[in-house]
Amino acid sequence: MRSARACAALAGLVGAAALAGCASLAPPVPAPHPGVPKTFPPPPVAASPAGSAGSAVGAAAGVAANARGTTPSAGGAVTPLAWREFFVNPVLQKLIEEALANNRDLRVSVLNVERARAQYRIQRAQRLPTISAVAAESRMGGGSSAPLAPDTYTVGVGLSDFEIDLFGRVRELSRAALEQYFALDATQRAARLALVGEVAKAWLALGADRELLDVSRETLKSQQESYDLTRRQHDLGAVSGLDVAQAQTTVASARADVARFTGQVAADHDALVLLVGQPIEGQRLPDSLVSAMALAPLPSPLSSDVLLRRPDVIAAEYALRSANADISAARAAFFPSITLTTSAGTISSELSGLFHGGSGFWSFSPQINLPIFDPGRLQGNLDVARANEKIALAQYEKAIQSGFREVADGLALAQTLAEQQRAQQTLVDAAARAHALSQERYRAGRDSYLVLLDAQRTLYAAQQALIGTRLAAETNHVALYTALGGEWSERSP
Repeated sequence: MRSARACAALAGLVGAAALAGCASLAPPVPAPHPGVPKTFPPPPVAASPAGSAGSAVGAAAGVAANARGTTPSAGGAVTPLAWREFFVNPVLQKLIEEALANNRDLRVSVLNVERARAQYRIQRAQRLPTISAVAAESRMGGGSSAPLAPDTYTVGVGLSDFEIDLFGRVRELSRAALEQYFALDATQRAARLALVGEVAKAWLALGADRELLDVSRETLKSQQESYDLTRRQHDLGAVSGLDVAQAQTTVASARADVARFTGQVAADHDALVLLVGQPIEGQRLPDSLVSAMALAPLPSPLSSDVLLRRPDVIAAEYALRSANADISAARAAFFPSITLTTSAGTISSELSGLFHGGSGFWSFSPQINLPIFDPGRLQGNLDVARANEKIALAQYEKAIQSGFREVADGLALAQTLAEQQRAQQTLVDAAARAHALSQERYRAGRDSYLVLLDAQRTLYAAQQALIGTRLAAETNHVALYTALGGEWSERSP
């Protein structure tokens, strides 16, 4: 009977402990005031330059909207847009898939989330008692004049040092661990988004450098032909040795560019392989800048609330909530705590008598801990928690401000690059015509080789600058997608 009453009392204590902790000392989570405008500058509307080999990424919102058959509408609701809908090139999509599966940095980030989840489970377990079953034998011996104590056998169940969470300290520590887990999960999503953007940028850089390599090879071939022609004319006495020397310098310069871009292409390939995490077949590498990428339509005006979808902003918010929970736990440490140690079972001097009547026992040892004199430790912990919350709030606001600047810079740069791309394309077309006319006039003897050389250099530099501008425009579109947090678009309500 005593054993039964003890077990009932133990069950009652467990139930009461599970219902304890109703009191809350949690302060309100402070609201951020980042001080950014409610809307971004209007998105630019620019088309790809005429005569361009096609840089759909350089097209702006109107072009992208027509391609998708949608019309941006002001005040529309923001809904997810998967990266597959943004990076529409199938080869690039496959590389991104492989990077998400094989990249080691992302794998470490995922494992950090798994570790945080396990740590939360450990902290959460502190809110419930741990009940253990114990079977023990005790035997005592003595000297020749001391009597031997009888053997004692014990079987029972009990809990040890379980804190009844009257003021929510354990609960708030569990909440802090949960918020930290959510923050790391958001950080992992930020790493995933960054990896998607880095793969796209590396792929574009490789395509641009391979296009620059092709241009330099074509220039080398053209200038080699010009050099051979000049040398033959020199042998006939039609031109001076200075013309031959000048032609030879252009050939040497072009040959050096071929070697430089060859090395750059190899470095770009290695960088892409590192991001993807495995070798990449040659047929899957871009030959030039691709034309199949486009940015989703941008609403006008674009609300800065979209920044709250950024994974880094979400992580900062969870970090703020975790710091807020730490304040609650630090406050609760000022109040009394109750710790229970209890057990119930049977005891006998014989192993066969453990389960006979009258062998039951129980013990109940509550302990109340009331802080009386603490030389500033508890107050110091509370001050640290409050300072950590202020730091987390400032970091939260800074994350929003940084995101606003990245998006605003991307929108402004898109307009600048669109205009620069059109001007650069016009320059290439004009330089090509001037180079063709200079060749005809030089061969007809109307101009010196210096005029032809200047036309060649102008065309070559203009071609390189155009490729660089296209790369900058497409890279900026990728950066703008990631700055907006990825997985976004604008649709009518």
